[in-house]
Amino acid sequence: MLLWNKIIRTVAKSRHLYLQFVSTGIQLFYCSLLLEESIEFIGYNDQKLSIRLLWKGNWFIQEKSCKILSLTVSARSKVQNGADANGDASSSKKKITTIDDVLAGVVEWLCAQLKKPTHPTRSIPSTINCLSTLLKEPVVRSSFVRADGVKLLVPLISPASTQQSIQLLYETCLCVWLLSYYEPAIEYLATSRALPRLIEVVKGSTKEKVVRVVILTLRNLLSKGTFSAHMVDLGVLQIVQSLKAQAWSDEDLLDALNQLEQGLKENIKKLSSFDKYKQEVLLGHLDWSPMHKDPIFWRENINNFEENDFQILRVLITILDTSSDARTLAVACYDLSQFIQCHSAGRIIVNDLKAKERVMRLLNHENAEVTKNALLCIQRLFLGAKYASFLQA
Repeated sequence: MLLWNKIIRTVAKSRHLYLQFVSTGIQLFYCSLLLEESIEFIGYNDQKLSIRLLWKGNWFIQEKSCKILSLTVSARSKVQNGADANGDASSSKKKITTIDDVLAGVVEWLCAQLKKPTHPTRSIPSTINCLSTLLKEPVVRSSFVRADGVKLLVPLISPASTQQSIQLLYETCLCVWLLSYYEPAIEYLATSRALPRLIEVVKGSTKEKVVRVVILTLRNLLSKGTFSAHMVDLGVLQIVQSLKAQAWSDEDLLDALNQLEQGLKENIKKLSSFDKYKQEVLLGHLDWSPMHKDPIFWRENINNFEENDFQILRVLITILDTSSDARTLAVACYDLSQFIQCHSAGRIIVNDLKAKERVMRLLNHENAEVTKNALLCIQRLFLGAKYASFLQA
């Protein structure tokens, strides 16, 4: 421990020695520690010293201290996992406590770098690189989520072109993949724009490693909350089918694509049931769930709208008067247009239920999505099913 302290203090004072230490000595140093099972030389006090160096003004010292801490923690976890089986309980508990303290300090610094980088070009890549190593640790995931770090990652998920930016994108997506195994982090991802950004990345990327880590992430998220419905709405099934037609060498990627395709198809069936549609309409809050734009749903369920004297259709028309939510109004107009198109007597029925006047009032709505779908409904109401396919195109 004293020897390690002396090394750290010396290299912290000398940039030249520090660079020489990192570039030529660190791998041999860690290999010897692991081979001799003497990782205990890197003690808690040494790690506290490295954490203090993270907050020094010199970026070079900050970057290398963070890298050393990441490698140290990674090496310690492997060695201690093998040693704890023979160690006593009190010693093991003490080690876990001190390691958790160190990791909390590292996470704090990493989040600070993501919020306000201290170096214009190196801060973000170095931070993401360290996170991609540290987020393998459950305690780091917990600390990172508590520090509100998930939302700091999302803006970095964007298509890349240069080799350097591709590596940054890959490591960022790797971080998201690691977080997709942690439930509290998934809740944060669900309320952010992480899913649309991941989909944009996988649509535009040709790098297999990037596609692989994104697809593995989507596979993990598929069964969580409303992710499956959003994936269907964002056209992930078509993207997956397109990717399957390409030549990939990674078997894990191919397996994940097959699992994702199967899962999405099963969810489309579940999300397209008429009972689910009735529940959504009766609650009075409509959204662009897959069934609304699924031609198979309308073709197979159009006669179900006749139940109870067109009860669901009547509620749908009432929503046009009672709802103030723009998305709900837009979907209601679209569904009415679908009924007009798919039902043989759709125009007559909708006219008899006095829907035309209500839809026409929405042509002046301030929301563009509402006016667009109100106009589509009016066009189908006036022109009939004959021109429906032309108008929809």
